[in-house]
Amino acid sequence: MTPKPASNTDADRLKVEKDSAQSDEAQVAGVALGGVAANALTARTFAAGTFGSLDVTECVKVLRLRAEATHAGDLKHAETVLTAQAANLDAIFNEMARRAALNMGEYMDATERYMRLALKAQSQCRTTLETLAAIKNPPVVFAKQTNIAHGPQQVNNGTGAHFATSTRPRTHPHAKNFQKRQNELLPDAHDGSTHMDPRATPAPARGDPAMEAVAAVHRSQDHGG
Repeated sequence: MTPKPASNTDADRLKVEKDSAQSDEAQVAGVALGGVAANALTARTFAAGTFGSLDVTECVKVLRLRAEATHAGDLKHAETVLTAQAANLDAIFNEMARRAALNMGEYMDATERYMRLALKAQSQCRTTLETLAAIKNPPVVFAKQTNIAHGPQQVNNGTGAHFATSTRPRTHPHAKNFQKRQNELLPDAHDGSTHMDPRATPAPARGDPAMEAVAAVHRSQDHGG
């Protein structure tokens, strides 16, 4: 005895197992907003023109199994879909390009429209293949190291021998001479003052004779009457 095929009413009705931990309203809302059932109904509607009326419950079961496989890391179905879609987009490109060629020379407006559709299909085909390649070979991310410390620290990420490994603070060779000359202009700090004395006369530089103090020069006496 062959089983009686399900009626259209049963095929259009979604069967949900009762969850005792939830109310009927909460369970229906969870199914409606869960994503699987809504997308299964959408796919069923678009597939009706080719495959006829599909069973709603079976569509939800199939889509849920595919989602669980994706969660587990199995992307075979996604790779299959992208490969098939790329083939369809390539077929659309060739058909639109063929129609554009047939209208070329006589109906330029139709030629342009068909060519635009052909190039759009070609662009979508390229994007689909790029997505498939990214799934098969994910890009490698290079991240730079960030070093955070509360004290003096020097981290060398390179391997060259010219990098210094000392953690002592560096002092520029000219910094000491500059600090020494700056301190010479300050008065004695024993009295607690560290301000410059504008009345102080700096000692002449010994290394430059032109900067020595000029002695008193006696002007020649005027012997004129």
